[in-house]
This record gives sequence, structure tokens and C-alpha cells, in this order.
Amino acid sequence: MPLEDCNISKETDGFFNEEYCKWCYADGEYMYHDMDELIDVCVTHMASEEFSSEQARAYMKDMLPKLNYWKQYKNLDGAEKFEEFKQQLISEFNDLHIEGMPKVEKLNALVGGYINLEYRLPNGQTVKFLDDNATYLGNQLECEFGGDRCFGIAANMDFLLVCTYEENGKNPELVVYKKR
Repeated sequence: MPLEDCNISKETDGFFNEEYCKWCYADGEYMYHDMDELIDVCVTHMASEEFSSEQARAYMKDMLPKLNYWKQYKNLDGAEKFEEFKQQLISEFNDLHIEGMPKVEKLNALVGGYINLEYRLPNGQTVKFLDDNATYLGNQLECEFGGDRCFGIAANMDFLLVCTYEENGKNPELVVYKKR
């Protein structure tokens, strides 16, 4: 994406990171963890009489997956294949038939560091299953039984992960970790 100097992001050491704008990446941190949310924000700022909302949305859906941050799914060719992949993952999550987990309808792009919870193993040790620097497709779902726990789902080309946790990711419990 072409950027003017005043809009280029910076690392924590003050050096420029010419791959991202200052609104998406600042001081070494990504500001958005959900591609759909980022697209919505960008469309509101990009749309004009000369460039419709639909054109801006199509442009962002084409351009964002090309950035390294969102490239976890680099083997997918274009937005149409990416959508097919998301729909396949949604079907695989729904085919698990986990009691209390509502039907999955949407997946968002999420950064591992944002969703990488520590799970306690039977031997007392804790373990993380995700890569903090990778991008996954996932979502948070309210439990059908109510209560203070919700489901977290995450996937990539290799696995599906389903967990439950309390507010702010407290007391996570792994429900399913399945190779694809």
C-alpha cells in the first residue's frame, strides 16, 4: 500500500516500518486483530463520491490479505478462495456438535498473541497451543446454557481449537484440539 512519510508506522525503537500505516501498527503493536473490523473502519474513511463504499470494501478485501500480518493463509488465491476456506472451517466447527456451543456463523482474523491462552494440564503444568505471531480464524461464542463462560474457537490450515473461558480469558479449559 503506498504511504506518505507522515502516515508510515514506527517500531518501538523509532524506526519506520514501511509496510503499515500508523493507524494499523504503532510502536511495535498491531492495532487491529479482526480483518472485518479493520475493513469497516477503512471503508468509512475511504468512501467518497469518486470511490464508493462497495469499491473501498472490495479494494481492502483484496489488499489486506497481501500484507504479512494477514498472510497466514498465503496458499489461498484471492478473496473468493479465502471465503471458501472460512466456510469450510465453519462447517468443521459445527460438525463437532459440542454441547452448549452455538452454531458458528462467522470467523474473524485474530492474532495469536491476542487469543493465545494458557491451559492447565493434568500434571499441573501450563501450555499454550498457538503462536503469538501467527494469524488465526476464530470467534467468541456465548454458551447456550448461559452462565459466565463462553466458547473461544480458533483454526488455521492445520487444526481446530475449541475452549471455554470466563471474562477476559480467565480460567480457560481446552475442549477440543483437532488436527485437520
